[in-house]
Amino acid sequence: MTEFAKTSLNKIVRGPKRAHYDKKLVYDILDSHFICYVPYIHGNTSIVIPTGYGRKGDQILIHGSNKNRMLLSLLDQELASLTVSHMDGLVLARSVFHHSINYRSVTVFGKAHLIEDSDAKMEALEIITENIIPGRWAEARVPNEKELNGTLVVAIDIDEASAKVRDVGASDEVADHDLDVWAGVLEIDTLPGKVVRNADCKPGLDTPESVKNFTFSNHSTQD
Repeated sequence: MTEFAKTSLNKIVRGPKRAHYDKKLVYDILDSHFICYVPYIHGNTSIVIPTGYGRKGDQILIHGSNKNRMLLSLLDQELASLTVSHMDGLVLARSVFHHSINYRSVTVFGKAHLIEDSDAKMEALEIITENIIPGRWAEARVPNEKELNGTLVVAIDIDEASAKVRDVGASDEVADHDLDVWAGVLEIDTLPGKVVRNADCKPGLDTPESVKNFTFSNHSTQD
């Protein structure tokens, strides 16, 4: 299947013209970011936590300590979910009422599984690291046995998913077109900033290629 089936969970009701169920688009959005927001229930309270992630096939991989409350709660839940969102631009209309944001977002629903095999855990940690900053895994020391044993790795199945995208300009009332008010999109670019060397770095070490080559892709407004 090239599309996710619409269900009561993933069907987008508000703004359906911006809804997408194409698997390639969903995975492209997931693969172009590295922070997701994961809700879980603790006691009688719903909590949302941002965390780094990677994707392997039809699973999202996340990790934390063995005592991580979010991960332990997800494993106890019948179903897990997560959201990834890019902010691509501020949409400035003539009317404040019609101001908006250009964005790309994905919501995923699926069962959470514990990854216990040491080789599979190490592979998952590499995937997460490489999704955040490609090339870094080969530049740094990989987790030792103690660190690996102290790490909880969870895979969330991408069973149901949908994307929602806004990538157009301002939409004003026709009656407002004659107002002396500028309208358009302030596109947002996420660019690497200053590289700050750790004070305890050995002298003479060059900035690694993973840092030099880091990019983060934003999306331009469609005409």
